[in-house]
Amino acid sequence: MASTASRVRALLVAAIVATFLAGLSQVVQPVGASTPPPQAAPAAADVRAPVVRALLDRRAAALRDRDEAAFLATVDPADPVFLDHQRDLFHNLAGVPLAEWGYEVDPAAQTTPTARPAADELWAPAVRLRYRLEGVDAQPSTRPMGYLFARHGDRWLLASDTAAGETWRGPWDFGPCHVLTSPSGLVLSHPGGEALAARVLAELDSAVAVVTEVWGTAWPRQVAVLVPGGQEEMRALVGPAFAVGSIAGVAVAEQIDPVAHTARGQRVVLNPASATALSPLSLRVLLRHEITHVAVRGNTVDGAPMWLLEGFADYVGFRGSEVPAAKAAPALAASVRTALPTALPSDADFRGPTMDLAYQEAWSVNRYLAGLLGEPGLVALYRALAAEKSDVDGVLRAAIGTDRAGLTEGWREFLRAEFPR
Repeated sequence: MASTASRVRALLVAAIVATFLAGLSQVVQPVGASTPPPQAAPAAADVRAPVVRALLDRRAAALRDRDEAAFLATVDPADPVFLDHQRDLFHNLAGVPLAEWGYEVDPAAQTTPTARPAADELWAPAVRLRYRLEGVDAQPSTRPMGYLFARHGDRWLLASDTAAGETWRGPWDFGPCHVLTSPSGLVLSHPGGEALAARVLAELDSAVAVVTEVWGTAWPRQVAVLVPGGQEEMRALVGPAFAVGSIAGVAVAEQIDPVAHTARGQRVVLNPASATALSPLSLRVLLRHEITHVAVRGNTVDGAPMWLLEGFADYVGFRGSEVPAAKAAPALAASVRTALPTALPSDADFRGPTMDLAYQEAWSVNRYLAGLLGEPGLVALYRALAAEKSDVDGVLRAAIGTDRAGLTEGWREFLRAEFPR
């Protein structure tokens, strides 16, 4: 039991929620020496834009209709390597349930290509992929695509997705996609990841049910779990902010609407290097932790205290596991034997060498609050605190009749009883 709980905690310490919105660099400048002067560019764009939009519409329709010949007919054959990559992309998407796939073009935002393949004319407008997963996404995600288009005579073709800025890479850019579905969502993996995907699928419905039991039904209750094939794909899916070698899983989102309390493009991404070795209990806790982040993200402002965000997710993750506190939080148990904490963990404590202890402290704070307020009271406090990053003491006074100093003192008493010396 001790080794299981230690593994759970060690692999969860860095499994934190992230919100990233892939930005698209937009630099309006000529695309080459022969390009008309800036004042003439709008007229040129007016001619090119509808043709390129029609090209991308054909590309999207061919992908949705599974028409390989029509899809590849939109690609410039002058670069056989790129053509092969596009053929692989088409095949890799075969098993992905797409409710929507299309492209948006902004001709006013152009980039200068880093490579200049032979063509009568080159153009790199801002392009974004718009896609939605069937049964998971209520709204489409949009992602930047660094597309470069080449004109040969009167035909425009897609010539590159690396020569004109950042291109977002999805799972389908890294290999064939294997998808398992359940009433609560889907699990997407690649060849070699089927065993972990099957284990995740077996836990998905119960994890969503537990999160819903705590949080309520006011969230989509549909989750996409991605199992990357390696670290390169992991980095592409979660962004550069994470040391991917040290995390077991992470919940990410493309865009948050704090007014509507919704989040687009939410995904739980597992690190196969760590998650594959997890025991059934460890994997269960990890999934419930990350799915909690998915459920609450629309109600959580950036800057809300980490002791609340991560402690609440751990509270749901361990709920009902019957893991003794001393084994679920060994670093905290050892620390309490030396001295009780004097303050709630700061946001900075959740990074670096203090991370493990900070997560365990946050978990115990939320357990203390659940005992003080009841689980519905803890959820109500989370909703209030997660929407407020400036007047934390005011929210605490309204909920528990005291500020952070008073909460800390009550928590210290809780720890004395939880971890007797």
